[in-house]
Amino acid sequence: MEPIEQELFGGQLADRKVHPVLALSAEACTEQMGAVGPWQALLPHFKMEFTPSSGEELQTEFFVARENAPAVAEVLRGKSDQLNPLLMISEVRSIEADDLWMSTAYGRDSVAFHFTWYQDWEGLQALLPTLEEALSPFDIRPHWGKNFGMEPAVLRSRYEKLNDFRALVNEFDPSGKFRNAFTQRYLFG
Repeated sequence: MEPIEQELFGGQLADRKVHPVLALSAEACTEQMGAVGPWQALLPHFKMEFTPSSGEELQTEFFVARENAPAVAEVLRGKSDQLNPLLMISEVRSIEADDLWMSTAYGRDSVAFHFTWYQDWEGLQALLPTLEEALSPFDIRPHWGKNFGMEPAVLRSRYEKLNDFRALVNEFDPSGKFRNAFTQRYLFG
């Protein structure tokens, strides 16, 4: 194994195990300090038997085509003064394209920019429109289960198989029993 750099992009190599939220114990975190093991045990930042969050945060995640990731990172860097007051943790992940119609990685190798925000709902609601506007040239797809403010028509335009999905849902759930206000607004509205 090659030696690990002591500094990278201004960050220092950790000298102890730490949780991404520094005030929390590292007990729930994936093994650190150069631990070796199977990828599925080391890829997430938390151990599977633990809750991955403190419960005191809000989350947002945007998926972009992999080739746009460097430009998106530059846009985010330019917005750091707006992001930093609300930002607790950020992660960047790479995802291989898939063929699942409503997947955020459908048809394109993607990079996800994840944000864990302090629990400031009003601040996040003020930030999301400007953040999404700045990222709109990159056809971002928001994580379905996290906070976003994108207009439904814009979101629907990002999924080329949406009409096929709607037809399938209408075939197997014609009365809409498994719909809710969110799916009605964003997928069927």
